[in-house]
Order: sequence, then structure tokens, then C-alpha cells
Amino acid sequence: MRRIAIFASGNGTNAENLIKHFFYNESVMVAAVFCNNPDAKVLEKARTYAIPTVVFNREDLYETNRVLRDLRELEINFIALAGFMWLVPDYLVQEYRDKIINVHPALLPKYGGKGMYGKKVHEAVIQNKEKESGITIHYVNENYDEGAIIYQHKCEVAADETPESLAEKVHRLEYEHYPEVIEELLSGV
Repeated sequence: MRRIAIFASGNGTNAENLIKHFFYNESVMVAAVFCNNPDAKVLEKARTYAIPTVVFNREDLYETNRVLRDLRELEINFIALAGFMWLVPDYLVQEYRDKIINVHPALLPKYGGKGMYGKKVHEAVIQNKEKESGITIHYVNENYDEGAIIYQHKCEVAADETPESLAEKVHRLEYEHYPEVIEELLSGV
């Protein structure tokens, strides 16, 4: 059985989508949700599905080995970032090399890096008059949004597109493709 941990920081819509996708899967399970925000809605969503949650702070992640210890204790062998806003520290990247992935709401390498998340990404895409946007699913390395690209899916950016309408298009792509890509990656492990 492959055991996934989801790292999230906010509302948890992508996390919930992953939980639902793998809920009845016999070879992959979401074993925990790790969160750096004790007030995040993702924690409530995880509890709804009886998924254990681990809340941690900056010190736990960057100055101690608590997060790694918790991952090992839960026997986690794959990590999916779903709206997790902090940089994954080197020691976790090393421990889980090519076993941590993220979904980014744009076509990398454009519109990635520190501070490029959520509405900011969609505003930049529209401001630069891009004809298309989409999602990028990539491995996580020591830098924001620079890991090897696993999968991209595109959508059109309409002439009258707003950041909100583009966000809706991109979210639909995330919900559709992120669980499938994770399942495919884990079937080959």
C-alpha cells in the first residue's frame, strides 16, 4: 500500500479532491494531511474523511526534524503538495527525492517562483496577454517551482478573461489531472 501525505496551507479544495479520489483505492491511500496553518479549512476537510492531521510551525519544519519524524512514523512514502505555500526544506527533498510533487496553476517555467501563487499568477498571465495558461505538475526540488516537469495541460486564455474566470478553468484542470498523475506515478513505483 502506497501511503500519501498531502501538504496544504489553506482551504484544501485540491486536498479534498485527492482524498476523495483515493478514498476507496486498494493500493494508494491518503494517510495524513500536514498543515502549517492551524486555522486552515483543509484540517476540517481531512477530519471529515477521518484522515489524520499534523499541524506544524516554521521551527518544526526548518529547525527540527519533527516533520520528518512524523512522516516516518506514519510510514509516508509519497508527498503531494496541494496549496502548500512554504519552501520544502532540503532535508525533506533529499529524504523524498522524486517522491514530492506539486501542482502549479500556470505553464512553468513561466509564472513560477516565490510569490507566484493563486490570483497573482492569473493576473500576470492576463497582463502579459498570454494566449494560453494551464497547470504544471512537477517534482519538488530545493527551489520554488523549478523541479522537473512531469505533466502539463493547457487551456485557452480568452480575450475577455478575468483572473477569477481563469482561476476557475485552471482549478478544473487541477481537479481532473492531479489525482490521475499521482495514481500513474505510484503505479510505476
